[in-house]
Amino acid sequence: MVQALPSSVRSATPWQPSAVSEGLTGAVLGQWLDQLADRVIAGEAIDRATALILTQLDDQADILALCAAADRVRQARCGNVVDLCSIGNVKSGSCSENCSFCAQSAHHPGQDSPIYGLRTPEEILAQAKAAEAAGAKRFCLVSQGRGPKYGGRQESEFEQILETVRQIIAETNIKPCCALGEVNADQAQALKEAGVTRYNHNLEASEAFFPNVATTHSWQDRVATIKTLKAAGIQACTGGILGMGETWADRVDLALALRDLEVESIPLNLLNPRAGTPMGDRPKLDPYEAAKAIAIFRMILPDRILRYAGGREVVMGELQALGLKAGLNAMLIGHYLTTMGQPPEKDHEMLAELGLVGGEAPVVGATAATI
Repeated sequence: MVQALPSSVRSATPWQPSAVSEGLTGAVLGQWLDQLADRVIAGEAIDRATALILTQLDDQADILALCAAADRVRQARCGNVVDLCSIGNVKSGSCSENCSFCAQSAHHPGQDSPIYGLRTPEEILAQAKAAEAAGAKRFCLVSQGRGPKYGGRQESEFEQILETVRQIIAETNIKPCCALGEVNADQAQALKEAGVTRYNHNLEASEAFFPNVATTHSWQDRVATIKTLKAAGIQACTGGILGMGETWADRVDLALALRDLEVESIPLNLLNPRAGTPMGDRPKLDPYEAAKAIAIFRMILPDRILRYAGGREVVMGELQALGLKAGLNAMLIGHYLTTMGQPPEKDHEMLAELGLVGGEAPVVGATAATI
């Protein structure tokens, strides 16, 4: 049920969604947020109605108060270790899927988006070694396409990727992850046996908003793949993109879906619009809106690995540290798939200034049931 207001507030302010804008501000808001954070830290789970009330905090000072509460949850439930990983595009461009945000789609190739076939094992190994040298603890091999589940060339390339994974394990101390699209049960088991412990397959958005993202596959297709991977004993690295035109309710519903799926690692991308794509003219998120979303995700997912992903440099700018004080406990370092990241040295400096430590965050049990 919806979390109760402090007794000092109940008499003055009805517990209705409009109460946030009408009366729940300043010290009163801070008191309620502190109480809410305490209950989340103690193991209670906020429900959809409470999360939607949080979305109505629009004043910058109120957003910062929410971020502070979420950061306290992060400290209590996750500690000060920030999980560091890196990604590498092992095959790029001419993708069969029509994801509206992506410059790699054959349906709407973005400007200056590279196109190349599967890189050699030696090239991918070199990427993994560079990621390890930069301080990443995991390296994700990312390939375009719907996935090896559907056979053809992607299925034959799947075997080469498995061998590359084994080579990375043999020659480095970095943990290889994969993001290859949809896989069947046998392929998930093969990934597990090769040494893959975590697999990225984003939901991208809520089920209601997903038709605006892609139509060549469904949201439920993605859910099915996540369940297949988890059944094989592989952790799910599953998140989404903020700033595609979705509503606050869509953002809350995405977070709740991730909680229901018991996803272990959640990348939050901030849309960096790519010229030539259907979402290329979307306005960039306001950094305080992004921070508010991050904080709400932390309140809903108190002990998950919540990761800064693509777009943080462009959207957050000089406020990148705010995201790490709004509940995040993980980040991608280095470059992304079709966009550039900032030098890893800057990320390490930022962490040190915040009193955070780059490393590998522990994976904890499932989020508590809603009370």
